Amino acid sequence: MFVIFAAPLLSENAFGMVEAIARLDGVRLGVITHDSAEKLRHLQEGVAHWRVDNVLDVPQLLWAANGLQARNGQIHRLFGAYEQLQVPLAVARQALGIDGMSVEAATNFRDKARMKTLLRGAGLPCARHRLAGSMDDALAFAELCGFPLVVKPQAGAGAISTYRLDRMNDLLAALAGAPPTIDAPVLLEEFVVGEEHSFETVSIDGKAVWHSMTHYHPTPLTVLENPWIQWSVVLPREVDDSRYDDIRSAARRALTVLGMRTGISHMEWFRRGDGTIAISEVAARPPGAQITTLMSRAHDFDVVREWARAMIFGEFQVPERKYAAGVAFLRGQGSGRVIAVHGVDQVQRELGEMIVDAKIPEPGATPTTGYEGEGFMVVRHPSTRTVEDAVLRIVSTISIQLG
Repeated sequence: MFVIFAAPLLSENAFGMVEAIARLDGVRLGVITHDSAEKLRHLQEGVAHWRVDNVLDVPQLLWAANGLQARNGQIHRLFGAYEQLQVPLAVARQALGIDGMSVEAATNFRDKARMKTLLRGAGLPCARHRLAGSMDDALAFAELCGFPLVVKPQAGAGAISTYRLDRMNDLLAALAGAPPTIDAPVLLEEFVVGEEHSFETVSIDGKAVWHSMTHYHPTPLTVLENPWIQWSVVLPREVDDSRYDDIRSAARRALTVLGMRTGISHMEWFRRGDGTIAISEVAARPPGAQITTLMSRAHDFDVVREWARAMIFGEFQVPERKYAAGVAFLRGQGSGRVIAVHGVDQVQRELGEMIVDAKIPEPGATPTTGYEGEGFMVVRHPSTRTVEDAVLRIVSTISIQLG
């Protein structure tokens, strides 16, 4: 089969996906990207490459796909993991007659206001929201819903440009620079208070065949608002416990409503103080924040490879859950470059073989602007409580000094 993977840049994560696809038996791979073919030089021979200036632009995507098809034969699959690419890829697949997620379904996942309208219409629990096309509309929703509120882009990803607003003056200030219009609306949501989690599902032909879950501590919005916080994500071993019956059922229903067919989805959801749940949003792509690493380590399998097999062949090998796993994100204190990293040796002595992955920044490194920070450490253990204690120990012991 000839398959094409598209990505704006061949980042470490994207390159790992390209490697996983290229190594599958029976697959010939093409790559559409902004990067040059030089980035692919370490892969086995036979990976086709086509560079574009803007992979999100459908005409360029079609130009590249048609060019690769002319050289390599019929395209059987066209897909990618970048959230902003899902609708352009669906439009290109439709134009080329390639199987995959429809334009309607891709839009359901990408347009967060439309998504919530569909979910609430199906009786699924999610935050009250409004896609405000004017200042008056935004102010009216604020009066109706009350504060705090969350403002975010209509087609956001990874909590980027997402803010908490605590009073009317905050809302006015947030929208003053670029007041919402019909053509450029903003999404306002009720601020849901509670523990925040993710829920990942693998679907084959519209049927959920496997799931996983994580817990964020603290919430991603809190992390964005406080760049100094070292935070963690824990994948518990007990994701099939009865206490998660409600979210497992809601997640399956949500995917049906949105039109998920084959692939992996990443849902963010809350457990309120009264025990009820609220779905925040769902993405039709592999998760970020090292969650794919956690899933791989908790089950001793390569989740990226299995995602690729699902996307290409419609197959998925359900693994045994052997461990709980957690990641602690290491973020710099202060400003400037990395001067020193403290506490790593102590953590390594205390946790030993529990540590299965680590990225520790070197002195002189420039801090990142992303929420994952300057480094991370991944641990696993058969006991969820032990993993929770371990990530807490990491974030409270290791410190990255900037200056």
